Amino acid sequence: MASQFNIVTDTTAVEYEIKKSRFIGAIMPCQSEDEALRQLGLLARQHQGANHLAFAWRIRQPEGFITERFHDGGEPSGTAGRPILAPLEGESLINVVVGVIRYFGGVKLGTGGLTRAYGTAAKEAIAAAKLVPWVEMAQLTLEIDYPQLQLLEYQLKQIRGQIIDQQFTDKVRVTISLPAEELPAIKQQFSGY
Repeated sequence: MASQFNIVTDTTAVEYEIKKSRFIGAIMPCQSEDEALRQLGLLARQHQGANHLAFAWRIRQPEGFITERFHDGGEPSGTAGRPILAPLEGESLINVVVGVIRYFGGVKLGTGGLTRAYGTAAKEAIAAAKLVPWVEMAQLTLEIDYPQLQLLEYQLKQIRGQIIDQQFTDKVRVTISLPAEELPAIKQQFSGY
């Protein structure tokens, strides 16, 4: 893979004030556009009195390409959504949505001020979040002998894989999830059984 992507595993929110307007930036993990919209809906319900909710997301599709969307949330065009998206791209974040809530404080910020404020809220939310490298996962089903199961469990633990399903007959049929790059080694090690 050409570039390394990052993800977040937990929702993180930060808040700051500029010229009496309160900005709350929240970064949330999501695996699909539907999930991103659900996360934003939850954020909107938590802040029903807010004047604006602008957002951006970057989601890696199963085919490998990345979908990006952004919305200015009622602010002047280009002053909110795009500045939120920029740091997501800069940090190579995927499978994430950032929403920025604004409670208007009565002082107009101007387009430059808005752009900076929304960008800062997004950057601060990203900075407060724990970024972890994204790892492409793969699934594999193996048939192994009983004595092999313990070795397989040990190997999976070493590479952050896991057993999703196992069925016991005369052999053990296991379905595992593991980092895609480990697939060839595990296949080779356990295929002769």
